[in-house]
Amino acid sequence: MKRMWKSGILAALLILSLVLSACGQDKDKDSGKAADQKEFHYAMSGLYKPFNFKDDGKLKGFDVEIGEALAKKMGMKPVAVTNPWETLIQGLQAKKFDAIIGSMTITEERLKSVNFTEPYYRSGAQIFVAENNNDITGPGDLKGKKIGVVKASTYKELALKNTDKANIVEYDSDITALMDLPTGRLDAVITDQMVGLPIIKEGAIKIKDVGEPMTHDDQGIAVRKDDHEMLKQLNKALDEIIKDGTYEEISKKWFGRNILGE
Repeated sequence: MKRMWKSGILAALLILSLVLSACGQDKDKDSGKAADQKEFHYAMSGLYKPFNFKDDGKLKGFDVEIGEALAKKMGMKPVAVTNPWETLIQGLQAKKFDAIIGSMTITEERLKSVNFTEPYYRSGAQIFVAENNNDITGPGDLKGKKIGVVKASTYKELALKNTDKANIVEYDSDITALMDLPTGRLDAVITDQMVGLPIIKEGAIKIKDVGEPMTHDDQGIAVRKDDHEMLKQLNKALDEIIKDGTYEEISKKWFGRNILGE
């Protein structure tokens, strides 16, 4: 009887040892899976509030959260990075990152250098002036006026159509340009609707929008010309976050409405 009792204990200890060993293997397997998770590096200027900006050293904004949602769908770890706007495409081509999620307008010129996903939001170029400026009501009033635009942006081209080159002031940030409107340093700023409208709502800078949008722009996620797999994955992930409501949730958080448009 005593021998049988000892045998039972030994058998139980053996089973327990096997169970613990299996659990340890599963834990190691899970740890390995997390460690092996591929990173999705996506770039932006970090100077385009509320789309992408730094707050206490951390990148935040609509573009940042869209990138996180897309990475989750692709089973990848999101890594948002900043790069000067004027060299974003060069950085992408040099493989410094996998994609640009930085509110980049899809244009024929840019399509010569990169491929774009389906639009991840739609917007338009808008004229903004100081709240007390009643002289400018639309593009027809811009002749001879000092206009602020962001460097290497499509807004500079619009400004050139409505005033002389000498009257155009280029900025690193749309926000900095808009801040110069109440001071009188600029007469107008041409930038994206989605940049100026939240500022008007907040009331932090005393500005207003005038006239109808000057353009209709589709914003896409840029990838390298030869990276067909990334383009396919991003389009699939984008479609999924739109269909499951994730996109609308992020959009409403930052703009109070869905900015995907038609």
